[in-house]
Amino acid sequence: MKNSIKMAMVGFLLFVSLVGCTKLNQDNYNKIKVGMDYPQVIQIIGKPDKCDAALGTKGCIWGNDQKNITIQFIADKVVFSSMKGL
Repeated sequence: MKNSIKMAMVGFLLFVSLVGCTKLNQDNYNKIKVGMDYPQVIQIIGKPDKCDAALGTKGCIWGNDQKNITIQFIADKVVFSSMKGL
């Protein structure tokens, strides 16, 4: 019985620590600046969950409908960013 309680506690603590390790936060969003290139953004917040590209522009989203960062790139340079739920 004691081992199962210990295992449950370890699992819970691991879950909490992983949930808290997201790169989608206000501090990282504030690091994103106009003119920054795509690889620099990836270093800050990781790979996007979705990107759409057309005619030299690219729009990428990190996160989901409730919590996200959206960035518009032209020639792989940030021209606009927005966030929701951070």
